[in-house]
Amino acid sequence: MRVVVVSESFLPTINGVTNSVKKVLDHLAANGHDAMVIVPAAGAPTHYAGFPVHEVPALAYRQFPMGLPNPLVQRLIADFRPDVIHAASPFLLGAQAIAAGNRLGIPSVAIFQTDVAGYARRNHLGALTRVAWRIVRWIHEGADLTLVPSSSSMADLEAAGIHRLARWGRGVDLTTYHPRNRQDAAVRRLRERLAPRGEVLVGYVGRLAPEKQVERMAALRGLDGIRLVIVGDGPSLPSVRRELDGMPVTYLGALGGAELAAAYASFDVFLHTGTEETFGQTVQEAHATGIPVVAPHAGGPIDLVDHGVNGYLFSPDDDGQLRAYVEALVLDGELRARMGEAGRRTVLGKSWSSVCDELVAHYEAAVVRRATPVAL
Repeated sequence: MRVVVVSESFLPTINGVTNSVKKVLDHLAANGHDAMVIVPAAGAPTHYAGFPVHEVPALAYRQFPMGLPNPLVQRLIADFRPDVIHAASPFLLGAQAIAAGNRLGIPSVAIFQTDVAGYARRNHLGALTRVAWRIVRWIHEGADLTLVPSSSSMADLEAAGIHRLARWGRGVDLTTYHPRNRQDAAVRRLRERLAPRGEVLVGYVGRLAPEKQVERMAALRGLDGIRLVIVGDGPSLPSVRRELDGMPVTYLGALGGAELAAAYASFDVFLHTGTEETFGQTVQEAHATGIPVVAPHAGGPIDLVDHGVNGYLFSPDDDGQLRAYVEALVLDGELRARMGEAGRRTVLGKSWSSVCDELVAHYEAAVVRRATPVAL
């Protein structure tokens, strides 16, 4: 197939949208498809996975580039003549691409990745929530198909009156994230540094931003026999440091590749704190590494954590329950091992290859749907 991938975020910015787009492009290249990438101007490479990357004018908003209206978008799409347009987390740029596709008769698949409802609640937007959902509905109703990552997101979009929905999750690198990493010499050295007295390591991986609510780790203050490890960076770092001041915590900063895999493997318990995740990729990476997960009963983790089997789901507003579940795992090594093994089994069928094969099938379905006459 010929695919135009339009993403609101791309390299050098690293986040969930960028990572999933990279995996999709890697899969398309490995399986003989052709692609072109359109992204907001932010210093992206000119090519990725052998495919050309085109930047369009953008405006920076809260450190994120936002693609501005530009006729170049339609010209690029028309010149490439794709079979389908892939709009990753569409907003201004994605909306342009979907509209251009409709004018040119090209089907589009939109990937929903932003928890609008959760963001609105946290920021007390009130009436603006309805406006935000109208914008989301306008964008996604233009697409032939919208793919949502979780049952929670599906319910939100259905309630907002958005149609033509299907589930599409995310893959996980089952080789990079693996229980055997715990036996690696570098991981052992890291554990010795992080837990010099053999403490249980409770870890977090992700961006440090308000919606991630990492400050909630303060609920573990005074819990004996633990050390906290935080992997990531972002605007909330000063706030997190203030809330966790005086606690046994190590900040490893943003990591990637083998260093990130080693960090996961050093953990005994993975704690996910935010309630606005549309999916929860770090939960899958922890499970792939064989680590039990404690996460809120909200958003994407509801589909990923089997409560009492591969981790625990705490009530979203109950920090006491968060602490109780972490404490149960800290005190019981056999429970951690059993839940960690169950977590690994949970993700064995979720390789990126398998998940991206599903995506290509969705592309094909959108093409067929666009080509099928509507009965009057």
